[in-house]
Amino acid sequence: MAPFRVLVVDDSVFMRKIISDLIVEDERFAVIDTAKNGQEAIEKIKLLRPDVVTMDIEMPIMNGLDALKQIMAEHPTPVLMLSSLTNEGAAETIRALEYGAVDFICKPSGSISLDLYKVKSQLHDKLQIAIKMKFNRAPFVKNDGPRIDKPNQVSMNSVKQQTAIFKNEKVHLEPSSEFEHVVAIGTSTGGPRALHEVLTQIPAYFAAPILIVQHMPPNFTKSLAQRLDNVCCIRVVEATNGEIVVSGTAYIAPGGWHMRMRKHSSNTYRIELSKEEPRTGHRPSVDILFESLVSLKELKRHAVLMTGMGSDGAKGLLALLRSGANTTIAEAEETCVVYGMPRTAVMLHAANCILPQYKISQKLIDIVQTDPTTS
Repeated sequence: MAPFRVLVVDDSVFMRKIISDLIVEDERFAVIDTAKNGQEAIEKIKLLRPDVVTMDIEMPIMNGLDALKQIMAEHPTPVLMLSSLTNEGAAETIRALEYGAVDFICKPSGSISLDLYKVKSQLHDKLQIAIKMKFNRAPFVKNDGPRIDKPNQVSMNSVKQQTAIFKNEKVHLEPSSEFEHVVAIGTSTGGPRALHEVLTQIPAYFAAPILIVQHMPPNFTKSLAQRLDNVCCIRVVEATNGEIVVSGTAYIAPGGWHMRMRKHSSNTYRIELSKEEPRTGHRPSVDILFESLVSLKELKRHAVLMTGMGSDGAKGLLALLRSGANTTIAEAEETCVVYGMPRTAVMLHAANCILPQYKISQKLIDIVQTDPTTS
């Protein structure tokens, strides 16, 4: 079998050499060419039709984000971003994932990363995942602007206009620490786009908190929360230890921390973060989040397991189902970037509902939401 063909894009001659050498250490891959900026990458993709591209973000003439948008529009090709660990690098990487990048690799020590060898196995694994993808979909995000104004930023007339979009003329409910439902979501590879698809459809009056584990390093989860908060009607935050959980808010577990929801008093719950050992290689772990809801039987619990490698979350989903959780959803294979975590859940018979990504938000609205005008 011929090796898969890779195009390496980076403005540094030195980094192009290092990346290329690391890639070809795995005989499954061959570097067919390199490019020093986004414009050159577009031209070579059109000419060479590589199986996968590695793309730096900061480059002259045309940066990686602008190149990515054009590639997805004209010559859709799996792209793996190479990102710095800085706050700015994290924010740009989140945008790249929204624009259609499959995944990203962190350069361990900046733009000229002499120790890139530390992520060699991760690079090979993610290249293989990218190549196996069915890559025929346009990115979800068409622009950088907010999806719709948040209620606390606009007049009541605007609130009514906003909520009318979601059927039956609703009025906004203030976030409350008293709620009957809780939603938990776990995801990994392909997760930022999946979360964008689901959360942007959730209305501002959603009467439940949403707790999320997305496998990502520190900094990246904060940027993901900020990005989603900008385009969602509900509030989206990176969770902090000890904060009180309220409805109409999505809490993303910070990279490097496990997250649980704990009962604090008769009618309040708090976020609990910990630095326990990784579970099945992950911290945060979806299993740990899901398992923290098992004992909270006074709540109507709904859990969703979406796209991602491996099996994290499947056992936790099963534990929730066995404890009487109302809804356990696995994303259908047809919309998963990687059908790993949901597949394991389905094999364990942990999901009582299997849905494509674009139907998950409406399912959550249907099972959680009641009309606030009659409550």
